[in-house]
Amino acid sequence: MEHSTLHENKLHGKITFPYIVYRGNIPEYISSYPLHWHDEMEIIYVVSGTGYVTADTCRYLLHPGDIVLLPPQIVHSIEQFEETSMEYFNILFHFSLLRDSAGDSCFEKYLRPLFEHQITLPLYLQSTKEPALLLKPYLEDLISNRSQSYTGYELMVKSNLFAIMHLLNKYSSPADEENRSIRNASDRLKKVLLYIRENYDQEISVQTAASICGFSESHFMKLFHLLTGSSFTQYLKNYRLEIAAQQLLKGDQKITEIAQNTGFHNLSYFTRSFTEKYGMTPKKYQTGVK
Repeated sequence: MEHSTLHENKLHGKITFPYIVYRGNIPEYISSYPLHWHDEMEIIYVVSGTGYVTADTCRYLLHPGDIVLLPPQIVHSIEQFEETSMEYFNILFHFSLLRDSAGDSCFEKYLRPLFEHQITLPLYLQSTKEPALLLKPYLEDLISNRSQSYTGYELMVKSNLFAIMHLLNKYSSPADEENRSIRNASDRLKKVLLYIRENYDQEISVQTAASICGFSESHFMKLFHLLTGSSFTQYLKNYRLEIAAQQLLKGDQKITEIAQNTGFHNLSYFTRSFTEKYGMTPKKYQTGVK
């Protein structure tokens, strides 16, 4: 069974230097990056266009110069806005990169509380506001000098990251009861997302999903929409369609088989849903996009 990654275990950068910068472009590379989380901190910096990022109960419509801060383990997604595109850079790093040794007082005082969500950061920084304006030079330095082929690269990276974390510390605040409640609900939600990843080809009812979280159906549906910006049934359908699109591009299965493999037991419904999402039939997608 194939599936998209939800909890990313892939190494971002090197074991000895867990840091990397990716260039992203929605929808040039993919039309969306579904809900996922990882152990690194991620900073998204928009270069051009517009697009959505969903994180911790909020959906942000991003414009050039906007920044999204994603502390470790935050469930988030990136999506296309209508017919527009968005170019952005992802800066990912593990906090261990900024830790000198066990018992490092700087790490224990400033980074561990953020890693453990004892303190919170504003997730969305608008381009024209002070936090974004202060961070911009450091982010652009990391992006423009992302090549690892020159002497002093590691010093450049760490000096910029320390400066960024120093600035962000000024805008941090202790986690309150609402933050802790969101984190608890998000942790329960992860169980459902992982269940979908392993069982998307089977029937999954709202009742089953709610029981995995330990919530009533009504409470589950309310929280799921709050945390993801989508209803459970819509998220499940979109997830299945994204898996179907991946399988179609391989071109080694019949469309009827792919529909069945991804939980669509009615071919006409699959075709209609796929066309609505991707703007073309599965057959055309399979033969014309490869």
